[in-house]
Amino acid sequence: MIIYPSIDTLLDKVESKYSLCSVSSKRAHELQAEQNPMLKTYQSPKYVGQALEEITDDKLVISEGGKQSEHTEA
Repeated sequence: MIIYPSIDTLLDKVESKYSLCSVSSKRAHELQAEQNPMLKTYQSPKYVGQALEEITDDKLVISEGGKQSEHTEA
């Protein structure tokens, strides 16, 4: 069961549950294959949970059309 981040918080950042599922799945596969975290620490030990945390922290955003993009701070 996912407690953090909450589904309500995630749906404020993403327009649909389908987009949320699709993007978090793609990002989880990237995390597993490439080991390239965007956050310093994660609460979740699982890759999908880590992807959801990145969305919550605005490190991973979904642009119009459902494509994911990484948010980098300058």
